[in-house]
Amino acid sequence: MSIIGFIGAGNMATAIIRGVVNAGILAPCEITVTDIDAEKLKPFQQMGANVTDNAKELTKSCKYILMAVKPQNYEAMLKEIAPYSSDDKVFISIAAGISGHFIKEILGEKTRVVLVMPNTPILVGKGASALSRVEPTTKEEFSFVRGLFAAGGEAVEITPDKMNEIIPVNGSSPAFIYLFTKVFVDRAEEMGFEREMINRLFCASLVGAAEMMMTTGKTHDELIKMVSSPGGTTLKGLEALERCGFETAVRACIDDCVERAYQLGK
Repeated sequence: MSIIGFIGAGNMATAIIRGVVNAGILAPCEITVTDIDAEKLKPFQQMGANVTDNAKELTKSCKYILMAVKPQNYEAMLKEIAPYSSDDKVFISIAAGISGHFIKEILGEKTRVVLVMPNTPILVGKGASALSRVEPTTKEEFSFVRGLFAAGGEAVEITPDKMNEIIPVNGSSPAFIYLFTKVFVDRAEEMGFEREMINRLFCASLVGAAEMMMTTGKTHDELIKMVSSPGGTTLKGLEALERCGFETAVRACIDDCVERAYQLGK
């Protein structure tokens, strides 16, 4: 009997599985994977995990079931596995907008649920995942699930009612950071710099700035001031961002992201 089963074998599921195996949290033989695309199962079979084309049997045999399917496919998937659910199982959802209430409506009110909003940097072991424990999931069960995601980066607990609000902070934010980076790299290339070199330099600056925010204990304003000499280039650039409505645009980005999550939510 596997400890955890993965319904869906896409990029996120693959990253989580490789993370927990590499960290020694689980052995491949303790994992079962299913997917409608049989080709996606071959790498897991080669690494020693159990594979199946039957989500029902996976649900029946596993204690933890991580559902890594698209939100639009959730209802059909839940109805398919519902007869094989039981009160002692823990269902893990990583889909945006899918609520614990929606899962319980189909699987039953006593269903144990953990909601997770991971992000794509988990693929390189630098993920940022927000998790919520939905009653009656025990603290021990939640701790196990949190450990799975901590193997691929940062993992923090939030309340279930904030799962939509967290999406722009970690779930969607990599896309916004990539766009921010692209503008700098595009402009530097227009100025005559080699694109790959500039991308490496700017990414190194992102990593360094993140480390400064995480470790120095200084506020964001204090860190900005450290870079901004009076009358210098940084202040001039900051003034341009203010003049062009940078903060307003970012706030709108956050609010629209959250609003869309509620629109898509179930």
